[in-house]
Amino acid sequence: MAALPLSRRQVLVVASVLAVVLVLAGKLLAGGGQVRRVPAFPVAARRAAPPPRLVVDVAGAVRRPGLYRLAQGSRIADAVVRAGGATPGAVLDGVNLAAPLADGEQVVVPAKGAAAAAAPAGSSPSSGPVSLSTATAEQLDSLPGVGPVTAQKILDYRTKHGAFHSVDELDAVPGIGPARLDQLRDLVVP
Repeated sequence: MAALPLSRRQVLVVASVLAVVLVLAGKLLAGGGQVRRVPAFPVAARRAAPPPRLVVDVAGAVRRPGLYRLAQGSRIADAVVRAGGATPGAVLDGVNLAAPLADGEQVVVPAKGAAAAAAPAGSSPSSGPVSLSTATAEQLDSLPGVGPVTAQKILDYRTKHGAFHSVDELDAVPGIGPARLDQLRDLVVP
């Protein structure tokens, strides 16, 4: 049996149908018949933002004093470690290592002899204002109108709420009212 000759038009229709079939078959074989979804955002854009950082100044009896960036929620102990640790002459008893850090805070690690020279027993500190965020009970007790009980209340407040951000926060400490706050305002710093 002899094949009938195809017209030019029929050849084009058959070729077009074959091309479409081949393209569809190729897509099915390559993709496994599944539709792939492309994410709407690049993977890098979906990553969580880095946690906020704080900057603190670590000074005094540490190996590498300076400014350090630490994660939010860090403690004074983390800042001391970041500064290379305390030197052999450091007096860590005068620092509340568990206190949380605040952005812009200065952490001062006193050296042996420096604490005694700064506040001799029974006198007010002559080297400058007392830091509410780092002072010891003895340093707070040396302030006028602040006895051992109130000094401990200040330390307890600092342990519970973290470093002082303002001298006005003293008003929240039991036993310190507006008159006492005005008396201490020039003698202390946050």
